Amino acid sequence: MTQPFAIAIHGGAGTILKTQMSGELKQQILDALTKSVRAGAAVLEIGGDALDAAVAAVQVMEDSPHFNAGKGSVLTHNEMVEMDASVMHGAQQDAGAVAGVRHIKNPIALARDVMRDSDHVLLIGEGAEKFAFEQGHEYTEQDYFFTERRYEQLQSMKEKGLFALSESKYPDDKKYGTVGAVALDKQGNLAAATSTGGVTNKKYGRVGDTAIIGAGTYAENNNVAVSTTGMGEYFIRKTVASDVAARMRYLKEDVHTASESVIQGELKQMGGEGGLIAIDANGDIHFAMNSSGMYRASIDAEGALTVKIYADE
Repeated sequence: MTQPFAIAIHGGAGTILKTQMSGELKQQILDALTKSVRAGAAVLEIGGDALDAAVAAVQVMEDSPHFNAGKGSVLTHNEMVEMDASVMHGAQQDAGAVAGVRHIKNPIALARDVMRDSDHVLLIGEGAEKFAFEQGHEYTEQDYFFTERRYEQLQSMKEKGLFALSESKYPDDKKYGTVGAVALDKQGNLAAATSTGGVTNKKYGRVGDTAIIGAGTYAENNNVAVSTTGMGEYFIRKTVASDVAARMRYLKEDVHTASESVIQGELKQMGGEGGLIAIDANGDIHFAMNSSGMYRASIDAEGALTVKIYADE
């Protein structure tokens, strides 16, 4: 019997308003999600590793201005981009993460390098970038990341003294912009990858759940791989990604039950809005969210492609 392979991705969850989503923008987002999930599936198709597939999928979203990661990252209070990313491979539960990087085009690839080529799990700021340049990553000017949309968002929020928009010009201004992927390869390996630009108007070197193994990213062979998106402070406090894995490991819950229990349970009661994607050892995929939408796509073990935006789809 051929080992199944499957992949799922997300481009962030939160308040995504149909009333402000033009047909053109919706199509651009759907196209970008499709391109991303196909990039990951292409790696799996030829027998590639689950982590390389997840990273390939995330890189496509990092290169798109439509998602809050890489090219489309939001701006800090000081009008800079500071990005976080993490990866985890389920075989040995190896992991790598970076936080607060400003000049790396694809932070997800750097997180993988931290896992493979360093003795550490998490590198931050200047140190992470020094390591990146030693690994051959090119210095990328801040201008590359600058988009008019993110600048408008920042000015609006500075005026209101906010970290999340109360009035939206774009259909997803109140979406928690993280991108992520989870994959199962033909060898049975599970892996997860997550990347973000963080939250608009952030100060003090704030880091959310994306860079935190067990909160934003988790993978364990023969169990599950998880990537989250949402209000990072809550997802850290509830160690969301590892909680899903623990429920499956100890309570023997399936991936659907475990995911919904976490996202719709105490996290939601605390005020933690967002969602997650998860894939189990059989390639069974689940998207969980307690918000009005989550950009998401998958290619399941039967090869069926699914691309969705809203929670009621």
